[in-house]
Amino acid sequence: VTDRIGITSSRDILAAIADERGPEKCLVALGYAGWDAGQLEQEMASNTWLSGPADPEILFRTSDAERWKAAAASIGIDLDLLSGDAGHA
Repeated sequence: VTDRIGITSSRDILAAIADERGPEKCLVALGYAGWDAGQLEQEMASNTWLSGPADPEILFRTSDAERWKAAAASIGIDLDLLSGDAGHA
């Protein structure tokens, strides 16, 4: 992701974390996401996703409950101003 942040699904790294031999800071996330060929690229091109820089402060020092808001704020978006309603203007 950056020169200081990486993503892995390596079982060896997970075992090292469990044995306290892993990275100094880590965030373990479990889940599944799947896309058809080209779907993610199309969604990114359509601005369907919010994307921003990887910020260690947000990733490792912000509570789970506040992380989403902090990440959005880092790219100038106040989630409190967004509506959950959809429609046509």
